[in-house]
Amino acid sequence: MATVGGLRYLVLSGRWRRGLRAAPQSRALAALVPGVTQVDNKSGFLEKRPHRQHPGILQLPHVRLPRALADAAQLLLLESAVPSAEKQVQALTNYLWSRHLPVEPEELQRRAVHLEEKFLENSDLPQTEEKLRGAVFHALRKTTYHWQELRYNEGLSLVYMAARLDGGFAAVSRAFHEIRARIPEFQPQTLLDFGSGTGSVTWAAHSTWGQSLREYMCVDSSAAMLNLAEKLLKGGSESGEPYVPGVFFRQFLPVSPKVQFDMVVSAFSLSELPSKADRAEVVQTLWRKTLHFLVLVENGTKAGHRLLMDARDLVLKGKEKSPLDSRPGFVFAPCPHELPCPQLTASKPLACSFSQAYHPIPFKWNKKPKEEKFSMVILARGSPEEANRWPRITQPVLKRPRHVHCHLCCPDGHMQHAVVTARRHGRDLYRCSRASSWGDRLPVITPSEFPPSPSQDLSES
Repeated sequence: MATVGGLRYLVLSGRWRRGLRAAPQSRALAALVPGVTQVDNKSGFLEKRPHRQHPGILQLPHVRLPRALADAAQLLLLESAVPSAEKQVQALTNYLWSRHLPVEPEELQRRAVHLEEKFLENSDLPQTEEKLRGAVFHALRKTTYHWQELRYNEGLSLVYMAARLDGGFAAVSRAFHEIRARIPEFQPQTLLDFGSGTGSVTWAAHSTWGQSLREYMCVDSSAAMLNLAEKLLKGGSESGEPYVPGVFFRQFLPVSPKVQFDMVVSAFSLSELPSKADRAEVVQTLWRKTLHFLVLVENGTKAGHRLLMDARDLVLKGKEKSPLDSRPGFVFAPCPHELPCPQLTASKPLACSFSQAYHPIPFKWNKKPKEEKFSMVILARGSPEEANRWPRITQPVLKRPRHVHCHLCCPDGHMQHAVVTARRHGRDLYRCSRASSWGDRLPVITPSEFPPSPSQDLSES
């Protein structure tokens, strides 16, 4: 009998939900029924599109910076004559990717108490309080990550531009593409970019939605970064016409609590804040200013993923101070649920990250295509029932003869290792799986009366 991983039925949806309003499901494309495998190729699921273009595919081809932006970046770096630019770029890149979150005061205090108890237990000689304090402080300095705030002056801003402008643009473009692909009718008019840096979010949003956006509010504490971002918009000069109109720069968030934006974005900025309390305050402020979508992007590391999950839980579980919008929040992407992240609760926690290919700015050391590894969470206002909950592919898809391995984060909050075959699951699901990539969604729905079992693989029978 063809039962798979506790799933009595595995159904491909007839139509997917577009926008934040659910469309009724049409006939199932394929279903696994006990003892019978049935494929309905007359269904409108693919809307006459090939399987390699099924509606769960979200991966972009190689992203390329707008020509005007790439030219302006090259011009500015050339004019600045940054000494040993390649070495500085590589050093900053390595530093940013190896960076950890700052240790919280409570954790530091706990470590200090533990070390003090350890020294008192292992010491045969009486120690003065001053010597004990010195030993504890010395041990803490050796074993604790020393987080430092990066202060972006003119020189460091240029190095950051050369190191991160193209990769950051690629990651944010991928996040925006998900919104546009799933809700093509969404046309934002206003955008707030917190920690705007070199302005990659503005360029990515303009490339995605074009003339729809009329106002961009770029907020960054570094005056040098804001000045550099404005120069990039003007082709590398201070007097040219901006390539993207309607961009405003500020060093602080808008004071008025009543100001909201269609989209609010924070890309690679929350990790620059010195404490968990500061991050919580910023996330709450950003969510309060969100009218439709809050997009958070960080490095695809364990630290970046954990930070985003903290922000996700804060929005979902926290109570807004003086809320302007009574609509609750839900996870639009990448999670197909609001449950605890199964990647963090696993015996060996992994970072939930994705990869986007891109063409780098063609500096002399930067010729070959690259991959940007990033983590993201997109939160939306509304009800979770308004979202289409398809499993997310969380690792590279392994394509083997006559079967495909997909690692999925499922709507029930569990991870599943799905082994899809044409014989068991039907030709259409098999071909859709084979055409899918890491980060895509697999167009499968499971009837609520037959929830998947978290203890079994999709490949079992």
